[in-house]
Amino acid sequence: MKRTLVSLAAAALVVVAALAGGAAAPASAAAVTARPAGAAPDLDTLLRRLDDMYRSKSSIATIEITIVTPKATRSLRAKTWSKGVDKALIVIEAPAREAGTATLKVGNNLWNYLPRIARTIRVPPSMMRGAWMGSDLTNDDLVKESSYREDFVSRVVGPSAAPAGWLIEMKAKPGVVGLWERMEFVVSEDGSIPLVARYFDRKGRLARTMTFDEVRDFGARRIPARMVLVPADEVGRRTEMRYLDIAFDVDVPDSTFSLSTLERAR
Repeated sequence: MKRTLVSLAAAALVVVAALAGGAAAPASAAAVTARPAGAAPDLDTLLRRLDDMYRSKSSIATIEITIVTPKATRSLRAKTWSKGVDKALIVIEAPAREAGTATLKVGNNLWNYLPRIARTIRVPPSMMRGAWMGSDLTNDDLVKESSYREDFVSRVVGPSAAPAGWLIEMKAKPGVVGLWERMEFVVSEDGSIPLVARYFDRKGRLARTMTFDEVRDFGARRIPARMVLVPADEVGRRTEMRYLDIAFDVDVPDSTFSLSTLERAR
């Protein structure tokens, strides 16, 4: 069976991270750094850490998303719940005019609730590449799940000068379907933190770039708190996402991920 590949899904947003739950325990930074100074990071350990960095059995988070276009800038604050890789709920809390707007993911199904018209709308397959909430994320980003270890053939290219770290190249394996033929990651010198990710389409063109910064501790995890996604073909556009708080491996009832909860989430 062919696997489906996300644009970023498994590595960032609770619109990416909360929607990329997962049950594996993250590779520790200590495990990644247990190597001679100046030596390249162990590739399998690094890929495992990238896969598991934002994943857990369940999570609850508050995030802020800022969407910048040449004409306007708008910000959203949302609360998210996730369980495993298949279930997630995102509820917009601010601004007031969009409060209560919500997105539910169960498996490969996606629904949006629009409180202004009190309607729940299932996102059809034809709209999966449409923008989510006017951002540079697509609906497809929210429901697809991939693994850097399983879906790509990867290699350590060598040291990176700007930013300083290690350049990792990932090429999609035969049979993996998706937008991206190739990705490039630059990770920190100790291999524990992603710094930049570049996504190349099936024609080899740079399609978008994501940067990771504001590294901080969330419980026992040290992860980037901010990600900035910039499309290559739209000057002046970017989507920023920042974790305000996130708790991993917390109790989240299955009833959270139902249409009735979606429609009454406020």
